[in-house]
Amino acid sequence: MVLILVLGAIMTTFDMTVVNVAISRLSQDFGAPLATVQWVASGYSLALGAMIPVTAWATGRFGATRLYLTAIGLFTAGSVLAGAAWNIESLIVFRVLQGLGGGMIMPVGMTILLRAAAPDRLGRMMSTLGLAVLVGPLTGPVVGGWLVDEVSWRWMFFINLPIGAMVILLAARLFPRDTPQARRPLDVPGLLMLSPGLAALIYGVTTGGERHDFGSAGVIVPIVVGSLMIAGFVARAMTTRNPLIDLALFRNRSFASATGTLVLFAAGYFGSMILLPLYYQVVRGESATMAGLLGITGALASGTAMQIGGRLVDKFAPGKIVLTGITLAAAGFALFTGALAADTPYWVLMVALAVIGAGGGTTMMPTMTAATRGLSHDEAPAASTTVNLINTMSAAVGTAVVSVLLTNAMAERVSGPAAPAGDLGTPISAETRASVAPALADAFQYTYGWALALIVLSLIPALFLPRHRPAEQANDPAG
Repeated sequence: MVLILVLGAIMTTFDMTVVNVAISRLSQDFGAPLATVQWVASGYSLALGAMIPVTAWATGRFGATRLYLTAIGLFTAGSVLAGAAWNIESLIVFRVLQGLGGGMIMPVGMTILLRAAAPDRLGRMMSTLGLAVLVGPLTGPVVGGWLVDEVSWRWMFFINLPIGAMVILLAARLFPRDTPQARRPLDVPGLLMLSPGLAALIYGVTTGGERHDFGSAGVIVPIVVGSLMIAGFVARAMTTRNPLIDLALFRNRSFASATGTLVLFAAGYFGSMILLPLYYQVVRGESATMAGLLGITGALASGTAMQIGGRLVDKFAPGKIVLTGITLAAAGFALFTGALAADTPYWVLMVALAVIGAGGGTTMMPTMTAATRGLSHDEAPAASTTVNLINTMSAAVGTAVVSVLLTNAMAERVSGPAAPAGDLGTPISAETRASVAPALADAFQYTYGWALALIVLSLIPALFLPRHRPAEQANDPAG
């Protein structure tokens, strides 16, 4: 059962990373600037986040197995349509459809896992599910880069058809049948405030970067409206009987500390993932395939550390493991950022990426395990929904902000008709690239510095994670 969940999750993580190596090609093929093309990634992430809030309710209403099969089917259909897109607008729309299905896959899968796993084996089971975080980022850039260079970017999406069909077939045969659950009403007002509020906030941030102006009404209005809608959702969730997301979970110190850590760490860690393939292609002139290959060390280190960290968190205090992971990631980001230039040896960057990956793998799954351990059977859907929502939306916000920062940094440092700032699809000659590469590399270095700051800040909530072993935590009412 766990391996089926892993296979389904791989599709979502694969599609979150595979697009990164194709950003430059999509910009060129569709004649669209970075601020528009990045919505192929951000729109997908936002759609994931929009569906996650309703997942806990839908799990109780329709059953975990039935909902999981529906999610895989919707994701697969969206993949086929994305591969058939005829312009950048249609691609973004179909990526959103993909995300609507993908947003339910991880939280429903985690709910199925939480209900099946014994508490003393939760870390091990979560690390197995975390294989998707290894295989997706590891194969996504490489396979995606090869498809972009040698076949067509459309096959980045068509490849999900046989995988999705296999998951549906296996899950339908092997997953436990749904049992009747107590139904609760859907918090429609909460849903109508949270999902659009998040989308409006990200839209405002991204539009500000595209226009290089955060003072216009077209930017300020969606940011303010989005923030007010999110605040309204929080106020409602604290007073209504059946909230869309049960904020009472945050009374648990472990859950609150873990989710606080995820907000900052995921924004910096996943948000920066869009930068690496762009750096290799725009600054160094590498192909999409090579850009994917050069990122393998980080993905491999992340997946390996995740398997180790998931097993350690079943035996040792999660606070100590997570603090170690964040420190490793911060050290890796500092090394990478400090060394980044137009001619930095690739082996230096790959070593730094390995340290970043090791830190990320030692942080993510132990933090998510700390958030969900000790919760009851009835709390599992709400907890998995909340954790996945926070993780996904933090990554979406991070990606949008990083895109804005990079676009503005390139615009400030490079000018003239040959500058790729804001339009990464504009072909430039080797001679022109050599002349602007130092300035472009400086823009990437500046942007990575912001990601490093977020990683360092995540140490603060991580200090409040449990410092005792799992067995002791289970007997501690403070959590």
